[in-house]
Amino acid sequence: MHINVEILFATDAKITKNLLVKQFVDNQTGGFSTFVHDGKQLVVIKNKEWKTLDAIRSIAGEISRNLAAQKVDSASIQADQLGQKWSSVDEAVTAFVEGWHLGAYNFDRYQSKKADPVTTLNVKGADNAAVKSGEVRAAAMAFSRDLMNELSDVLNPETYPEVLKDHFKGTKVKIDVLGKKEIEEREMNGVLTVCRGSKYEPSFVEMTLQTDASKPLVALVGKGVTYDSGGISLKGGRDDSDMRMDMGGSAAVSGALSLLAHSDAKVNVVVLIPMVENTPGPDAVMPGEVIQYKNGISVQVGNTDAEGRLILADGLIRAGELNADYTVDIATLTGAVVAALGTEVGGVFGDEELSAKLKKIGDQNGDFVWPLPLVDEYEETLDSAYADCNNMSSLTVAGSITAGLFLRKFAPKNNWLHVDMAGVMDKQKSKGYYTKSATGYGARLLADYTVSLTK
Repeated sequence: MHINVEILFATDAKITKNLLVKQFVDNQTGGFSTFVHDGKQLVVIKNKEWKTLDAIRSIAGEISRNLAAQKVDSASIQADQLGQKWSSVDEAVTAFVEGWHLGAYNFDRYQSKKADPVTTLNVKGADNAAVKSGEVRAAAMAFSRDLMNELSDVLNPETYPEVLKDHFKGTKVKIDVLGKKEIEEREMNGVLTVCRGSKYEPSFVEMTLQTDASKPLVALVGKGVTYDSGGISLKGGRDDSDMRMDMGGSAAVSGALSLLAHSDAKVNVVVLIPMVENTPGPDAVMPGEVIQYKNGISVQVGNTDAEGRLILADGLIRAGELNADYTVDIATLTGAVVAALGTEVGGVFGDEELSAKLKKIGDQNGDFVWPLPLVDEYEETLDSAYADCNNMSSLTVAGSITAGLFLRKFAPKNNWLHVDMAGVMDKQKSKGYYTKSATGYGARLLADYTVSLTK
């Protein structure tokens, strides 16, 4: 039996002209209610207006998840009704479609009970481009979620490049994968050092999308630690399963590239991903060792659990070699940023004007970010007695700032941003268009930022 649902707003005449129905809707808690009226199953949205596009995504995600659980086959909504609640019909349609698909996302490949299929959505009277945009944006974010949710024995430094090759097959993305030998030849010594304890050899992936060579070159550098045990400086959590998500930065830049590639954006972008697994082993790096980087800087490894910055350094050096006009690195880097900003907002450091630009973009697309300072006075806390610097600050506070100061030593001098996404890596419960899983944070943020630089 095919079940179709009509989605209306509480201001619709079908609701307001029937006092009993109106009272029923008004008395329901939450942002929407579902019921049968005149033989038709309805979903009625209570919002009189939306203050943000993310509110549209969130209500769509909640409805989609609810209807999928009820095994509803299809649902329809009028595009002009969405437009009455927002200044742009197309923006509202794109946001609703995006939230709809993301809200019913599930990573169930290892569960015996599979998730219910997503309810098909029909936005009547919508521009096809607006609908497609929502679908492409959702798919890119879902790809990032899939990468982050995958098991570390499945997605590791040796298999990860093949996953990316398969995903970008048929697109204009060119992929160059460096194995251990090539990494040694390139003197990417941070990558080589961090991966010494692992049974997997490291990789360094360089993905290029150049659909308009006249555009400025944007380098997106993502931390690809496929599992982080802390190394010799071993973590001590009760359940460290989520450390498979320590490659969230690489998932963000991969998702961003997917969004750009599948939306036919006119860009000139390179994605750089150092891939390692940080585990103890007979040859694992020991605290106190010194890494000599290609740019001449020597680094004392004060703590092997501060490994992300050690491999990002190689990625940032590579961005400089490519003469990138703009560079962004993104990583699940510090617990300190979680203490500062919580679990709804990422932190951004670097160029102040570009940080403000990135915040504005995040406010629109839902990947929220807040500018934080790089306090020059803290840089001396990275000093080492026998190397140029330490990968750990002597401070017990301001850890996200000092991590940013460390990365600044390796970043191109102009137009650099560092995003710390540790707090927004995953969700512990389903809400809005997020499910209890990895978030896929950063895919939209970096794709939209890249496009904004080409206008």
